Amino acid sequence: MTTSSKALLTIQNLSCERGFRQLFQQLNFELFAGEVIRIAGPNGAGKSTLLNVLAGISSDFDGDILYQNQPIKDVSYEYRENLCYLGHAKAVKTPLTPRENLQWFCSMYPTRSDTSIDAVLEQVGLMYFKDQICAQLSAGQKQRVALARLIISAAKIWILDEPFTAIDQSGVQQFETLIAEFAQDGGAVLVTTHHALNITGNYRCLDLGDYL
Repeated sequence: MTTSSKALLTIQNLSCERGFRQLFQQLNFELFAGEVIRIAGPNGAGKSTLLNVLAGISSDFDGDILYQNQPIKDVSYEYRENLCYLGHAKAVKTPLTPRENLQWFCSMYPTRSDTSIDAVLEQVGLMYFKDQICAQLSAGQKQRVALARLIISAAKIWILDEPFTAIDQSGVQQFETLIAEFAQDGGAVLVTTHHALNITGNYRCLDLGDYL
């Protein structure tokens, strides 16, 4: 699928500091439907900071962020409805089961009508553990609970900060395929990873080291 001529996200002259240290400056790029952008750069370049800013978690930046050519502050409700963010804190509620975590997510955010919670849990390999509290699951299984939210979400944009943490190699391949298929269906992805993604289609890398 080719990218849309209209950018979902437009980043203009974005700059961020941490303390008194410049992380990146004058960052400009666009994210289109059907596209995957991997955010790369050395440790301390501000990769997680950038994703926090774009997810609306941090407002400590200079520059402009547009969603479909409108400042995100002016369309904040629509933007958040169309965004699914997975950060370092995966927001998996450990006293709840995988099924209950997804039920909670579905009660809070727009979700797809063409799939079910059980079908998603089956897809991520958690059907056998669906009614076991997450506190008793491994780190990789908790990560799969978090990633299951992507599959059931109706969001147009995924912002993913190291989504493959604690996932085994077969799981990495599975979720790389998931990212590629989401983009092929018209979604857009910003992702940080420790490895180059093994996906096809409209995929490119943006190195924050070029904006120090």
